[in-house]
Formats: sequence, C-alpha cells, structure tokens
Amino acid sequence: MTQPSAPILKVENLAVAYKVRGGEIEAVQNVSFDIHRGDSHGIVGESGCGKSTVAWAIVNFLGANGYVKRGSIKFLGQDLVGKSPEELRRLRGDQIAMVFQDPMQALNPSMRLGDQMKEVLTVHRGISESEAEDRCVDMLQRVYMPDAANVMRRYPHQISGGQQQRVVIAMALLNNPALLIMDEPTTALDVTVEAAVLDLIAELRREFDTAIMYITHNLGVVARVCSQVGVMYAGEMVERASVERIFAQPQHPYTQGLIRCIPTLGEDKASSALYPIPGRVPPPNARPAGCIYAPRCDYAQQRCRDERPALRLLADGVQVRCHFTEEIDPGQWTPPEEVEEMVETVNGQADAATPASTNNGKPILELHDLRKYYPVTGGSLRDVLGLGEKRFVKAVEGATFSVPKGSTLGIVGESGCGKSTLIKTIIGLEDSTSGQARFMSFDITEGLSERNMALIKELQMVFQNPDSTMNPSYTVGQQIGRPMVRFGTVPRSQVRDEVIKLLQSMRLGANYYDRLPRQLSGGEKQRVGIARALASRPDLILCDEPVSALDVSVQAAILNLLLDVQREQNTTMLFIAHDLSVVRFFSDNVAVMYLGQIMEIGPADAIYRPPYHPYTEALLSAVPIPDPTVKQKQIRLEGSVPSAVDPPSGCRFHTRCPRRKLLPDDGAICTRETPPWQEAGDGHRIFCHLPLETLASFDPVVESLATH
Repeated sequence: MTQPSAPILKVENLAVAYKVRGGEIEAVQNVSFDIHRGDSHGIVGESGCGKSTVAWAIVNFLGANGYVKRGSIKFLGQDLVGKSPEELRRLRGDQIAMVFQDPMQALNPSMRLGDQMKEVLTVHRGISESEAEDRCVDMLQRVYMPDAANVMRRYPHQISGGQQQRVVIAMALLNNPALLIMDEPTTALDVTVEAAVLDLIAELRREFDTAIMYITHNLGVVARVCSQVGVMYAGEMVERASVERIFAQPQHPYTQGLIRCIPTLGEDKASSALYPIPGRVPPPNARPAGCIYAPRCDYAQQRCRDERPALRLLADGVQVRCHFTEEIDPGQWTPPEEVEEMVETVNGQADAATPASTNNGKPILELHDLRKYYPVTGGSLRDVLGLGEKRFVKAVEGATFSVPKGSTLGIVGESGCGKSTLIKTIIGLEDSTSGQARFMSFDITEGLSERNMALIKELQMVFQNPDSTMNPSYTVGQQIGRPMVRFGTVPRSQVRDEVIKLLQSMRLGANYYDRLPRQLSGGEKQRVGIARALASRPDLILCDEPVSALDVSVQAAILNLLLDVQREQNTTMLFIAHDLSVVRFFSDNVAVMYLGQIMEIGPADAIYRPPYHPYTEALLSAVPIPDPTVKQKQIRLEGSVPSAVDPPSGCRFHTRCPRRKLLPDDGAICTRETPPWQEAGDGHRIFCHLPLETLASFDPVVESLATH
C-alpha cells in the first residue's frame, strides 16, 4: 500500500524525443518533479518550453513519432514508461484525468453531454446507466452547473464555453482520479468564469484531496491555485519552489524576467514599466551548448556559454538551474540597453499623457445613444412569411461617450456584452441601428460601403487572431505594403523602404519582408498585424483582444510598441481585453460593458477604486493577481449573462447583482426602472440606482488599491 508521504506522481530526468526526417529532436530534457496528494503543482513558461509535452508524456499522447527517450514517470509507485496501451487506457479517465485548454477538443459534437459523461462510469466502473446518470447530475451540480439535469440532454454547442469547461472538469472528476492534469483550462474564458473555475480547482484539492498538475503561462492564475511551481524554459526545468518563494524571491534570471513582464492590478503606464525578455525561446534543434537561457540572460558569463548548469538544491527546498544564483540580486537589476531605450520611450509617452492632453483635448470620436440590433429569424412558417413578432438581439444599447485625441479608451466586460460589436460598428463592419457616431466630425453610422477612402484610411483595426486576417500566400512585405498602395500613403517607389521602416519599428527587421505567415511565431504575426494597421498612418486604431493569446514577454513587448506608436503619432486607440490588469496599465479611460450597455466609464484610476459599479467590483474581484500574498475580496456572480434577445427590465444587471439588496424592498426599483447616470467627478459616470455615497463606502477589492 502506498504510504501517505509518497508522491502521487514522480517524474525523474524525463527526456521526450520526436522522430523527424534525418534523425530526432529532444523536445524535453532532464525534467524532474513530484506532486503529492492534495498539492497543485503549476508548470509555467513561454510557448515552446515543453510544458504540454510533459503532460502528453504522462498520458502517452505523444503521437506516432514521439516517445520517452529516457527517465521515468512513476504514478502511485508504478512506472508508466513501457506500459502497454491497454494498461494505460485503464488508467486514463479513471485514476489519471486530463482537462484540455479547448473543451471542444474533448467533447464529441455529435453526442449528448449526458451520454459522454455516463460512458466514463460505465466503461471504467461497470455501473448501470441509471446510477451513472445520477452520479453525473450530482457531479455537474458540484461544479455549479445551472440546471444540471437539463444540461445532460444537450449537445456541446448548446452550452457556453464556460459551461463546456465545467462539463469537462466534471467528467474528469467522476472517477475521483488521484491525478488531474489541467492544460491551460481557463485561457479562453471570461474573467468571471475563470474565477469560478479557479475556485472550483481550489475546492477540488480540499474535497477530493486530488493531486493537480496545472499548466499555464498566466502567473496570476499560478498565484491563486498552486502550492508548488516549476518554471520551464526550452525543454528544461530551470526553477522549482513553493508559490510563495517563486513570487517573493525568484532565483533564476528567467523567472525574474517573467515577473517583470506582467502588469499588476493598479499599476499604470505613468507609474510603472513592463520589461519584455529580449529574444525568443530557441527551437529544440538549435539550443545553445551551454546554459540554454544564456543568449537572453542579463547575467550571462563565459562559463554560461561553455557549461550546462545542473539543477541544484538550495535552502528551503528551492531547486534552480543556474551557475550564479547566489551572486544575483534581482533588486540591483538594470535592463539591457535596447530594452531600456524602449521603456524610456514608453515612459516619455506616459509622462506626456497629462490630464490636460488626455482628458481636456478635443474629442476625435463621439458616440451618442448608439445602438446595434440584429434581427432574429425563426424557422416557423409565420416567421418565414414575416407574420410573427419581430425580435432583435440588442447587442449594443445606448452607447454614449467621447474619446480625446491621442488617448486610449479600454473596454472591458464578459463575452457577449457587446465590446466587439461596438468597435465593429465604429469601424464600419456593421451598420448601426440608430444613434449618432462621429469621427473627426464625419458621420460614421453607415457601414463601410458608404464611406470614402479618406475616412477608411484613418480607421484601422488590430484583430485578436492574426492568422484569420493574414493571407498565407502573400509575404509579410506584400501584406503591409498593400494599404500603402491602396491609400496612396507613399509613392509606389517608396513602399518597400516604408514597409522596412515599419518592420524595424516593430522590432522585426528587413529580413522579415519576404517571409510568409507560416514562418512567423504568434507574437511576430501579431506585430505584422499591428504594422499593417499602421501602414495607412491612421488617427484611430481599434484593438480587439490583441494580446490575450500571447506569452507574457511578447505581450509586454507589444504593449510597449503600441504605447511607442501612440507617443510618436499621437494615435487614438480603443482597446478591448479581458485582462483588467492589462487594461488598467494601458488605458487612460475605461468603459465597463454588460449586456450591450455601458455600466461605468471614466478615468482608469477612478474605475479601479470605489465608488464603482457592482459589476465592475465583481470583475475586479475575479482578476488573478500575480502575488499570492495579496488579499482580494471574493465576489462571484451567480448565473449566466441573460439573453440579449430578451434582456431583463430595469437595470440589466439586476438578475446577478450582489448589491441590490442594499436598496429598499431588496432592490425592487432595479427590476422596474432604468438606472440614472451618476456623476462621480472628472468624467467618471456610474449607471446604477445605488447612491454614490453607498458605492463609495465599499471596501476596495484589493487592499493595495486603497491608497493608489
């Protein structure tokens, strides 16, 4: 019998290789760690560091050309390496379960959810269909799935992304596994749904005593749910320690670099800076001979280039792979010259962004009562003949605000709140239903087809996924140069030189001109997308989640680049993101949207401290903060966002508002009457029935913001 102190999972000197034409490459080398019952072990690092490969090796999902070259993977004392496929199949889904980043990869779109869940029990436990159904419903309720019995009869496409992820987690827990592997399970989720899933993971550790391996690039998530952290770089584990030690005293230069890349809630571009790590993770077939981090390390010496460091055990159980750990003082770190120049440029822009220039400047964009409705077409004969009652998705309702020239307006809210529809209407990809929208005094309420070329030239957009907007058959130079030719920004003879200047400003260089999109990393593609948006030298750039899918280092570099562009060209920006820390750092003003309406708008520093709208308060309480010592209020919204086809009467947020009971009759007025706009000063407006005095009396969500 396994002793209580024995680890559930013990990985020793693991190396994973893939057979390729002409030989093999080692994707993972010399990885060692263990996870005990009830522990949550985070594995962090940039894309390409081998985090997911380690997980795939544990469950033997490496593909036909992948294999464990050396080392051992012991689960409950038995080595998984070399086990037959049938032995591993009995373990997977029973004692070892995995939750994927994209729940649709784990769900069969042609099967009802209940049938998929019951199969886990009938195959591994051999119980009856009726008993399996009862246990599935119970487990769905335990992951806070609303109307669990009805969800069992639905197909995957009939529930939201957050609900899909809860189904996958419930399915993974049905057999009470000893080990639960989670690979970026909250990356694509709203901040409120992410908070609920992270709460659930913490509860699983307590209730089921499950050992959890949590893979992520989000250090805020690590701080919230993990007890131990392993930092991976280029296929190796470079540091391993408790979560408290990792954040308080990071030992490896790479760990220190990752922490310097991320904004903390409450920091802004005027009072802080982001320092991206220069360079990129080397591919497995081009790793340096000595320390693999040496080409990007600020402390590298000749020994680092000549000799590969071993993973050493320091005090308090900290393990680190570095020759000079004891000699490095993170407090004395100074950025390399090229990073310092970039940050000085960004800080110069931030210093220039005084209240006089951002708040009192002449508006370049003005919206008044802008609405966007989508007609709902049913399948009945009455609907086909146009005899039924007309119904609409009220995607944007009564948007009213102005954006000063040269400033940034951040827009936040859950999925389906109308953020993307709003900027698509502004840029002309959608016609507005009613209301006024003026850009540089021109009416932009009509769609793109009604605009002249001069107006289109001044409005450009950076999309979340550059792959979906780049033509794979055209080179980088051709795609950036096309707007220049189309809008006549520069003479044709100067297009190539101008494209190269843009590439250099994006820190890409002239050698990228003839590359195809498939030859670029995700961060490089996003930089090309930004360069293309800048090619026409627009006055307004709309950014739709431009950094949400990027590593923290690439994210920091792109945020700095956008700030640099704004400083040099006095460009105005609308910036959508679900990471409220990023929005706080990047934006001068912030608008909070819920179910098509703006609930609060004002200067960024005012939005992040009382008085704030109860919805804003809930969003802030859900933000994962990269500091395990920070005290943060826990406010969780119940239920899902209501349908935009039939939104609630009165205040649209009243069905989920945790504060409405502070009003007489349990907030009956919220259900009947539209809230008034309340002026909190300096352009800060709140759309709520609660008096400003009550809203101002709320304690700050995060203690560190109380005196900010």
